[in-house]
Amino acid sequence: MTFRIENIQVNIPFTMLYESYLDRFIEYKLNPEIGFDAEALDKYSISDVVAITNEFFACGLSITLHAPYIDLSPGSPDPDVRAVTRRRFEQILELVPVLKPKTVVCHAGYDEKRYGYIRDLWIEKNLEAWSWLGGRVRDEGSLLMLENVYEHGPDDIRVLFENLEDKKVGFCLDTGHQAAFGRVPLETWVASLEPYIGQLHLNDNTGKKDEHLAIGQGNIDFHSFFEQIRTIRKEPPIITLEPHREEDLWPSFEYLEKVWPW
Repeated sequence: MTFRIENIQVNIPFTMLYESYLDRFIEYKLNPEIGFDAEALDKYSISDVVAITNEFFACGLSITLHAPYIDLSPGSPDPDVRAVTRRRFEQILELVPVLKPKTVVCHAGYDEKRYGYIRDLWIEKNLEAWSWLGGRVRDEGSLLMLENVYEHGPDDIRVLFENLEDKKVGFCLDTGHQAAFGRVPLETWVASLEPYIGQLHLNDNTGKKDEHLAIGQGNIDFHSFFEQIRTIRKEPPIITLEPHREEDLWPSFEYLEKVWPW
């Protein structure tokens, strides 16, 4: 498989897509990973989402979906927090039949500082939430992907994937989060969670914070990373570029053309 832009997703918040970026995505034939935060879920109607979706489908483009995550915690010990989290996920489920996304990405959400002392409870409540959501997403023809953020290493969340195999819940490996917040090498993440890797979020940084640089402009060794992924998969996982600035998008594509191993 040779590198093609048509095989890549590009992240974009729905609000930005609706208000200013739709024409550019259509012009350059970019597959979107559409992110919904709480404000967008409450502000826009299903008909608004349908209008955007039809534009992409008319061009033969594919969609992945990123669920809201700020202040949400499916593993919270507080039932009211879990209730708010579930309500937001229910709103996302209403969009899945419309967007027909290949995947729905959620943050796994483990943070040792916040949940280390109640880890068993956190695991119990998360498994309840992800089993429910993963089953619903799977039944709609999509797959739920849980993404690393503040996790120190794969052992923090491996238990989730081991117990959600029947729901086809996969792992979305975010290289930027791993470099900024992880405490074990990237190759350890791949080796540990390789059976579950279904998606990659690609962005770069210097290891000091989650900078969302164009890939190739930070310290992450993407060449070695892709070669390791290549040894465990005949076909690449779903790839999402996550530039936070428009000017970081095209350099990421150019870098991928140089190091893409498939």
